[in-house]
Amino acid sequence: MSGGHGHVDGSNKKIALLVAVLAALLAISEMAGKSSQTHALSSHIDASNLWSFFQAKTIRQTTMRTAADGADAQFKDTPQSMPAALKAQSEQWRRTAQRYESEPETNEGRKELMARAKDKEAFRDRSLAAYHMFEYGSACFQLAIVLAGAAALTAVAWLTFVSFGLGAVGIGFTVLGFVAPTLVHI
Repeated sequence: MSGGHGHVDGSNKKIALLVAVLAALLAISEMAGKSSQTHALSSHIDASNLWSFFQAKTIRQTTMRTAADGADAQFKDTPQSMPAALKAQSEQWRRTAQRYESEPETNEGRKELMARAKDKEAFRDRSLAAYHMFEYGSACFQLAIVLAGAAALTAVAWLTFVSFGLGAVGIGFTVLGFVAPTLVHI
């Protein structure tokens, strides 16, 4: 009887080691998941702010064009009678409207703001995909730990193999989260 009992103890030590490794991998996956989630939220906020700035530039640009068009419309039948100061102001409004379209020196024209917002959205989407991979990995690790504990209590060998398999799947999801989060869509 004690020989069989000693075998269970040896198996329990291996299962305890398996649980320790799975718990360490769970901690890594959880930490990476939280980090990805934080990056996704931050990028979403940044993208929203950039799109708001883009919208404000669009409104300003439309206002400038409307003012210039309104001034020009007053003298459309006799453009030569337009006062020089109003003509200069109208041209200034058009230049300002054009500058709002693209300002490479400040990176704050509509064109640049759109590109920056789309970059933030792409980073957000990649971070969210990574977050999901880490969450799937964490779920696999958690289930693997539960099954390893059940294997230690019941001495049912196949539970250990299922636990090990789920741990391997968890490792796969976690690695995907780090290196290719958009490779698999679940």
